[in-house]
Amino acid sequence: MPDTKLLLEALSALSGCNVESTTGSSQITPHDFITAVALRKYYKQQGFQELEYPSIGTLSVHDDEDLYSSPPPLTEGPGESLKPKVQINLQDFFHPQFDYDFTNIKDGDKTFLRGNENYIRPCGWNRAALYVLDKYSGGNQWLGTGNDAWPVSYHAKNIDGSLGVIVAHKGKPDDTPGFLEAGAASVIQEHTAGNGVYSTPDIKMAEKYCKTFKSKVDGKTYKVVLQNRINPQKRAVCQREDLWVVYIPDGKNDLQRRAIVQESIRPYGLLMKPA
Repeated sequence: MPDTKLLLEALSALSGCNVESTTGSSQITPHDFITAVALRKYYKQQGFQELEYPSIGTLSVHDDEDLYSSPPPLTEGPGESLKPKVQINLQDFFHPQFDYDFTNIKDGDKTFLRGNENYIRPCGWNRAALYVLDKYSGGNQWLGTGNDAWPVSYHAKNIDGSLGVIVAHKGKPDDTPGFLEAGAASVIQEHTAGNGVYSTPDIKMAEKYCKTFKSKVDGKTYKVVLQNRINPQKRAVCQREDLWVVYIPDGKNDLQRRAIVQESIRPYGLLMKPA
């Protein structure tokens, strides 16, 4: 298992919170964590300044290196003292038995499947497993390797709707989907760029858009990505085949948005590598 202080720094960097360890009960579960991280990005795309999340409180949607602000903010971001404090019990948040260090692994031409879909393993990364076994109704098939398993996706901080639009499907159900330009898609159909939570099955794409942070533990800079399983019934493929989206329709309230994300994305690994 990677250094626990380093793991807390990685979680803090992804969430915009000050994540600390506790010997008591965790304030949030891994599932709550990915939901908050995903919705934080979504709310930012929608022009909101804050996200209210149960058990966490008020989250600023802006990071220290805010790429979306125009003009640039007067301050670099919310100060450490202003960020919500989140406490987790490392023993019930992480599952070291299933850690896997891909740092020196090269798959080459090898292929892997999860839910009958290609699984690009995170070679070059070190994975700290999250404690998600036996946490969902219906068993653990979603986390397996068989036909009932959910495909693997990677959530990176800067992947959003500007990278692609949902595939438009016109005509009969068995017709081949047609690709539309983003402008045409926004006029013809309701699925427009930005209306959802984006991830990718390609770890190389995730790395390109991932969050980085400088550790106070060892002074090094690290990249961090969340490894998830995504519900194939809730996922739409974008114009770019390496981009997936969980669509959130307009007009949904906070509770409904959380429910959509929670039934669509389940995290199981925190990935890190030196930048």
